[in-house]
Amino acid sequence: INTMKTNFTVTEFIFLGLSSQPKIQLILFIMFLFFYLLTVAGNIIIITIIQLEPRLQTPMYFFLTNLSFLDICYTSTNVPQMLSNMVGKKKSIPFSGCATQMYFSLSFGMIECVLLGVMVYDRYVAICHPLHYIVIMDRSTCVRLATISWSSSFLSSMVINVLTLSPPYCGPNILNHFFCEVPSVLRLACTDTSLTELVVFVFSIITVFIPFLFIVVSYVRIFQSVLRIQSASGRHKALSTCASHLTVVALFYGTGIFMYMRPQSKSSRAGGKIFAVFYTVITPMLNPLIYSLRNQDVKEAFRRAIAKQRT
Repeated sequence: INTMKTNFTVTEFIFLGLSSQPKIQLILFIMFLFFYLLTVAGNIIIITIIQLEPRLQTPMYFFLTNLSFLDICYTSTNVPQMLSNMVGKKKSIPFSGCATQMYFSLSFGMIECVLLGVMVYDRYVAICHPLHYIVIMDRSTCVRLATISWSSSFLSSMVINVLTLSPPYCGPNILNHFFCEVPSVLRLACTDTSLTELVVFVFSIITVFIPFLFIVVSYVRIFQSVLRIQSASGRHKALSTCASHLTVVALFYGTGIFMYMRPQSKSSRAGGKIFAVFYTVITPMLNPLIYSLRNQDVKEAFRRAIAKQRT
């Protein structure tokens, strides 16, 4: 691959993808197609069960519905393009298409960061202030928190997207990734991008690290409250409502922070693609499984839904 700077304006980007070997690409295509279908089906099932089950009309499941819908959008932004590149001869995307994909992918990633913080706040109020839970987490509050999560992330992503696409892109146009992501696109700019990288880093702190810090502090308070519960069954019930959320947080934030909260010069391109697979493909697929397998209410609602279908 010729990485020499040339004097033309980039009109499209060419993806290197996860592998250049046809046999491996076929295996990856089948695997990621299965992952994608499982993600969409699993999250649709979660949304449907929550909407049909009266017992699940609570703030926690309202936010879980948002998360499931978000995961469908997030994985649909990147995976269909990746699947098309794996089987198609042309592994490219127009500059405008890359900008659009980067904007929505970044937006949905930011929304998930903020939404996971909102979900832990719901658990904090439920466990630490149970007598005031219904008053604090009423319907209007839940809608406002969800609206803030979505709108603030879309606006923040717009700023980052504009800054990322502002430098001139005159070549090369070989994108060492399977979708358009800010760190990979910035590497192809024809000018110094240190200022842009600094702004991206600041926004990463605001949208990734601060919600993560809020989650950590909230769980410290939650665990302190749980330890004061006298009965073992009460402690287990309180912790069981947090187990699924903790698992999702560990998967999503662990890979996201690794990708965005470190200097570009220290980032491994191959390692970056592997971590990107986790937070764009694997985590959205595992979320419905985690919440269904570790959540007794969802499992019981699923059994009742199956029983109704049989009768």
